[in-house]
Amino acid sequence: MTLLRATDLHCHYGQVRAVHGVSFDVAEGSVVCILGLNGAGKSTTLKAVSGLVRPVQGRVVYDGKDITRLRPPLRVALGITHCPEGRRIFANLTVRENLRLGGHRLRRRELGDAMERVLAAFPPLRALLDRRGGVLSGGEQQMLAIARAIMVRPRLLLLDEPSLGLAPLVTKQVFDSLAEINRLGTTILLVEQNAAMALQFAKQGLVLVNGTVDLAGPAKELLATDRVRLAYLGG
Repeated sequence: MTLLRATDLHCHYGQVRAVHGVSFDVAEGSVVCILGLNGAGKSTTLKAVSGLVRPVQGRVVYDGKDITRLRPPLRVALGITHCPEGRRIFANLTVRENLRLGGHRLRRRELGDAMERVLAAFPPLRALLDRRGGVLSGGEQQMLAIARAIMVRPRLLLLDEPSLGLAPLVTKQVFDSLAEINRLGTTILLVEQNAAMALQFAKQGLVLVNGTVDLAGPAKELLATDRVRLAYLGG
């Protein structure tokens, strides 16, 4: 079943055409990664799905419903959450408070269960619940950002550069947790600079070049192409 379908998306920032003509499908339960160099339109594509950027042309259809003009909070209510690049946690709030904000739509009796669920996905956070977000390591902040995004148990999780600035071992821990989140039913649309990790993790992938789709297909096939190896894997 197709959970998300983006068709002919065009997104502009003033005179800058960041995305033009991007189309792709995301099957329910799958992991799809978006690759591309800086400025290729990857983050803008995610923002068009979450509603942070409104396309000037094209459609975003989620679970059979056209959500192209729907405001971001209403998309969250439908089951779409967005974990942006740079983590964007609340540095002056504790880990517990950040997680509670992620679960602000939940009833009080649901909040505790949600907290336990995300702490099971990211065990290092349990000992940090009363620590302010700003004093956490980069890896801990990334875990908190993702944990906050899944407090409402989204059907579709949008992730922008989850490994950015992280050591290889921490990156592996984060992706192991994401694999478990996906196994439990959350569909993931991922933008990631670590092409090798992303294509090994994902089922499908697409490569953006100058705001358009240059390549698309099964992740394993993309990983084997000379163009992807030379551009993103160092040959």
